[in-house]
Amino acid sequence: MDLNFKKVEASDLESLKPFFCLRPNKTCDSVFLDSFLWREYYKVRFAISDDKAIQWLMEDEGVLHSAMPMCREEDLPHYFYEMVDYFNQVLNKPFKIYLADEEAVEYLHLKESPDFDVVEQEDLKDYLYLGEAMRTLSGKKLHKKKNHLNAFMKEYEGRYEYRRLCCQDRDVIWDFLDRWRQDKGEDVEEHLDYEVEGIHEILKHCCELQVRMAGVFIDGKLEAFTIGSFNPLENMAIIHIEKANAQIRGLYQFINQQFLVNEFPDAELVNREDDLGQEGLRKAKMSYNPYGFARKYLIMQKNFVPKP
Repeated sequence: MDLNFKKVEASDLESLKPFFCLRPNKTCDSVFLDSFLWREYYKVRFAISDDKAIQWLMEDEGVLHSAMPMCREEDLPHYFYEMVDYFNQVLNKPFKIYLADEEAVEYLHLKESPDFDVVEQEDLKDYLYLGEAMRTLSGKKLHKKKNHLNAFMKEYEGRYEYRRLCCQDRDVIWDFLDRWRQDKGEDVEEHLDYEVEGIHEILKHCCELQVRMAGVFIDGKLEAFTIGSFNPLENMAIIHIEKANAQIRGLYQFINQQFLVNEFPDAELVNREDDLGQEGLRKAKMSYNPYGFARKYLIMQKNFVPKP
């Protein structure tokens, strides 16, 4: 089986881009930048199969797993089972997928299959919001968010600036990230350091990656920073990174809203990723009144017998 896996690099964007957004998928994994951001954390590798699909090989705590192929929906059964065969015949391991998107699980009828266990990963579902609601913050359920936003604009009137960022701003962003990380202290989850490392890699290659970035400066100092991608098939903005000085009331609401207004003015949906099972994040994301969720599943092959 001729699948040659290699590490994901920024230079791969142009060759991989045509394979993304070919089929329905509302998860944050539906765009290239998410795989690049977490490439070190999950040791992400890929292979192009038949010039029709991206196959994935990843690792978590020493256990190999895959992800749903990036391909057209009608080609999904072929490339899904190609990867099952690769695990069984080449790796001599049972097939496993983390973070399988709901659309693919349904299309492949995996919940009904006797060959797989399908378990929803409740803590890893992505939060989905209506774009217009997030841009306007109108309505009773978002009234508190609008109040925080207005309080920020009033208190810092004449002192703040929303600005689209580019590669030349990387030193300013690195300085901000250092301050943000120091404020978090030592007692933080391991993934945060990988996230910061991933952001550094994005900034090193932001021209190649064609990222959308913006920041908020107060008195000339960067105090908030965000990175996003766009899924044209779903008309969906994906907010990969959003960091702000938590001591400044309304700053998170301001950058959240302004990023969508300026960079994704017509996006119907907004994906703000998962909460990782953290109660604080869950409360923050629920407070924005999500429209729905992009649910994800763990797929595990049953009854696999390894070769001696």
